[in-house]
Amino acid sequence: MEIKDLVKKWFTVWETGNFQEIPVTDDFKHTSPYGTIPSKKEYLKLVEANRDKFLGNRILVHDEIYGPDKACVRYTVSKDDFTMEVSEWLYRKNGLIQVIIAYYNIEGEISEERKLSEPLG
Repeated sequence: MEIKDLVKKWFTVWETGNFQEIPVTDDFKHTSPYGTIPSKKEYLKLVEANRDKFLGNRILVHDEIYGPDKACVRYTVSKDDFTMEVSEWLYRKNGLIQVIIAYYNIEGEISEERKLSEPLG
């Protein structure tokens, strides 16, 4: 699958809630200000434990840059009264996303309902 198609599917998964269909490798690695999740299995476990925060979001893409095996996307994610600006680098290997490095900043104290129920370890 081409990187542009992978990015589109990545965002569709979060909007529809079908997170088991994420187009990632088994050795997928996701890095964010919260830390690094070292595998697809661990990532799915985190999403499952925090469904209310990860799923059903609205995503508005502002900018996209594509290379043969990588992309950078800047977008706004929102749900209910929560909004966050995000920039992500996504890297492809063998037709799937292997690495995502996400940049965002949540201002001030994180409300209890937005905290992850199973923090990264």
